[in-house]
Amino acid sequence: MRDGFIKVAAITPKIKVADPIYNAGQIIDSINFANKENCKIMVFPENCISGYTCGELFLQDALLDASRKALMKIANATKDIDELIFVGLPLEERGKLFNVAAIIKNAKILGFVPKLNLPNYAQFYEARHFAVGNTICCKTKFDGYDVPFGSNLIIDLGESIKGLMIGTEICEDAWVANAPDIRLAENGATIIVNLSASDENVGKDIYRRSLISSISARTHTGYVYASAGDGESTTDVVFSGHNIIAEDGRILNEANLFENGILISEIDVARLCHERRMQTTFNVQNSDEYTYVPAKLNIEETNLTRSFYNKPFVPANKEMRDKSCRQILDIQCHGLKKRLEHTNCKTAVIGVSGGLDSTLALIVISRTFDMLSLDKKGIIAVTMPGFGTTDRTYDNACILAKTLGATLKEVSIKDAVLQHFKDIGQDENKKDVTYENSQARERTQILMDIANKENGLVIGTGDMSELALGWATYNGDHMSMYGVNAGVPKTLVRYLVSFYADSCNIDELSRVLRDVLDTPVSPELLPPENGIISQKTEDLVGPYELHDFFLYYMVRCGFGPRKIYRIACLAFELLYDKETIKKWLTTFVRRFFAQQFKRSALPDGPKVGTVALSPRGDLRMPSDASANAFLKELENL
Repeated sequence: MRDGFIKVAAITPKIKVADPIYNAGQIIDSINFANKENCKIMVFPENCISGYTCGELFLQDALLDASRKALMKIANATKDIDELIFVGLPLEERGKLFNVAAIIKNAKILGFVPKLNLPNYAQFYEARHFAVGNTICCKTKFDGYDVPFGSNLIIDLGESIKGLMIGTEICEDAWVANAPDIRLAENGATIIVNLSASDENVGKDIYRRSLISSISARTHTGYVYASAGDGESTTDVVFSGHNIIAEDGRILNEANLFENGILISEIDVARLCHERRMQTTFNVQNSDEYTYVPAKLNIEETNLTRSFYNKPFVPANKEMRDKSCRQILDIQCHGLKKRLEHTNCKTAVIGVSGGLDSTLALIVISRTFDMLSLDKKGIIAVTMPGFGTTDRTYDNACILAKTLGATLKEVSIKDAVLQHFKDIGQDENKKDVTYENSQARERTQILMDIANKENGLVIGTGDMSELALGWATYNGDHMSMYGVNAGVPKTLVRYLVSFYADSCNIDELSRVLRDVLDTPVSPELLPPENGIISQKTEDLVGPYELHDFFLYYMVRCGFGPRKIYRIACLAFELLYDKETIKKWLTTFVRRFFAQQFKRSALPDGPKVGTVALSPRGDLRMPSDASANAFLKELENL
């Protein structure tokens, strides 16, 4: 439960129709099993105490009395269990019969939530037996004490997990246009549970999955959907036990059809709260019509079974990844296209190094010139060999420019930088930050002046990961007239270049792109050793796959260092030990805060995903913000 995680279960026991006492035993067995798995919220199907398919038997006193006794049997079995349990049954109240969810905690009934929307079509005739639930909470007597009764009931567990409130709907309630989940979420519910009995037919599982996913996305909730399965009557229909656990549009876990059992996952309530804070159009009603029932759960560590993909910026599925790469390239190109049209420029100037970032930027420029039907000789690709340039990167830069049809210019920076060293009194043998940054700034000056001379724009090549770390020379490679890679993290740059290599249909271009992908990431500002790159970025600032992971979960999800460290240890378990992860996470946090001044002066560039660092949009962060609170959290791990 720490870090905002709560373990939940959607449970479909095998029942007998119209045998509440037997069913209670099955439910209790399931509760005990889920308790051993440390599940804190358990959701059972609609009317699972009696069976959903009882038909006219719902009108019989014997079934109703047995259902009440079975509920008490279940409740008594939870006396020493620290769980919140939602179970369905038919309940008579003031002469009317309701299809309700009973909410149980430590042998006590916390409330009854009646179903609001009763299907009355095809094989389902609920309106024949049940009354429509009330939207205003009242009290009913059960086992000698007053119990809240109403669909506007929200269980408040905020003392246990900040922001945790649970709302309930029953089956059809989720399928209607004006669903209760909307109002429950607007009134604070961060998890919605659904007790359901949804029959199976061809293709319905696809629609059901889409429905649950979209509800959780629209309402920024966790959604626990438990449906009837094997054991219900098959007189006219069959039930599959299609249980689903979702979070903010993502399916966390899903049951196989026709397999009764227990589906478990962990919902991240803290992330849901962060999403709502970010989404300023998410309405909070705080209506007096809603009744909040306080409850507590013991605070303890939650063993995480859900997975965390270690490349959050890159789709895991190849088909989706290729689609995303194509779309990202289109976004980059259309951003540049507009800028060239607006400035009436027919020339683009770019520094090509033979590295990944400038390669991607050159690809974007080439595609943009195709869109505008411009002569690609207007792409001026400038290679600027310096003290650290290797033959491999130099040759690759030249081949890339030629195969893409650009105009290649070569301007050596060595003499100019050596003169600059003399002017400022820098020892050329001292390989310090001045030695490195002087080269980066000289290259930028050359590009800017060529752009003036050719009436063009300097296109920036730096990527979002470098911006996050501040791994750029201020007013050097940090500066341009339009930065096409500003919204693309380093892990994604690789896939974009690889995608283009696969789809370009030019053998020589594809070959050189593959070699660029195999070249170590380096600014090449220090002399090579035996002709080989000596300055490897990831040896200095850490692996980009780690930094991109940290960046995503800090900026996109609002996670603190402790939580990021916890899930990074799971995501990279087979790649990095815990000390390594902590070391580079500390580096990331320190640099992210210290280097904000560079991002505050960031040139224009297109946002391509859900994370961006533009000071005009997604990251309006002060340049002098302190990192102390974040670093302190890391020290206390």
